[in-house]
Amino acid sequence: MLPPGAVIGMVGGGQLGRMSAQSAARLGYLVHVFSPEQYGPASQVAARNTVASYDDLDALRRFADEVDVITFEFENLPAASLELLENLKPVRPGARILAISQDRTLEKRFLNDAGIATSHWVKVETLAELEAAVEVLGLPAVLKTTRLGYDGKGQAMLRDPEDLPHAFERLSPKPLVLEGFVNFGMEISVMVARGVDGQVVTFDTVENRHKHHILDLTIAPAPVGSNLLAQAQSIAAVVAEQLELVGLMGVEMFVTAKGELVVNEIAPRPHNSGHWTMDACPCSQFEMHIRAVCGLPLPPAVRHSDAVMKNLIGPDDMALWPRILATPGLIPHHYGKSEARPGRKMGHFNRLFPKGALPGELGIEDALKLTGA
Repeated sequence: MLPPGAVIGMVGGGQLGRMSAQSAARLGYLVHVFSPEQYGPASQVAARNTVASYDDLDALRRFADEVDVITFEFENLPAASLELLENLKPVRPGARILAISQDRTLEKRFLNDAGIATSHWVKVETLAELEAAVEVLGLPAVLKTTRLGYDGKGQAMLRDPEDLPHAFERLSPKPLVLEGFVNFGMEISVMVARGVDGQVVTFDTVENRHKHHILDLTIAPAPVGSNLLAQAQSIAAVVAEQLELVGLMGVEMFVTAKGELVVNEIAPRPHNSGHWTMDACPCSQFEMHIRAVCGLPLPPAVRHSDAVMKNLIGPDDMALWPRILATPGLIPHHYGKSEARPGRKMGHFNRLFPKGALPGELGIEDALKLTGA
């Protein structure tokens, strides 16, 4: 176990790093942020900061000299940079896990090799290969970049054969991956943590609802049967164990129309769909991540309340910030970003309910109404 006063190196300076740093400080740790952004969300609350490019190897070496353990808060990092850091200090999660999560083909191959269902998929490098893959998977289908995709970016829905040339030309970098369309009724996710000693804990399964391809609401627990809730947690635990994860990971899944679970993607870090844990659990996803990274015991990932998390996106949602602050029952979290650009995650709020008393659709809608709205 790292003692209080140890320094956690955080690669990345966004809101996930910010909330992780706040949890680390409560446990007595210092956080040193490495990011190209001088006044980003994480650097505002960190003890130390290094402002440099993610591929500045000399700056990375100096950064490693000043920390005791290293973690990261988003996946779009150069693999070579994390491999360099891994040779200098413990990196949790490690470079192998990052490499798998960065590439959709590696990710799906890993999941399938572990016996975990995904959508049917084919890797494509040419338009001819795409046309052949469509013959196998059929339409509709989803064409995606294998790297650098998030919040709906880097993908295209293919409905007709005429869509193929334009989508293939538009999406880059190549290669791409074609995924068979999943007729799903709900997206769910599970946050899972694994410690240095191999202990695994899973938070409750939640439902995720999106707007314009960006997460809008998370509902905890997901309104599905107990067997399905437990099955999703079991899948997440298997993924963590197979990866030999040390840290936290989000595992996103679809519930198909037949009631089966299909894993969509993994994210080895704190995740937007785990923000509800900040107020509904004794130990949040961020504290659980810090505990795992520092070798501390992992407490049970239990909740004391049901919850709904609402993302605040761009200028329209942030215009409601004064009303949010004035509305009883809403617990606000601001990320410290100065410019509210369209599509940018600016904050979120949580609304808690007694455990087991999560309301239905109309009750949730009523609970999220803002005073004066």
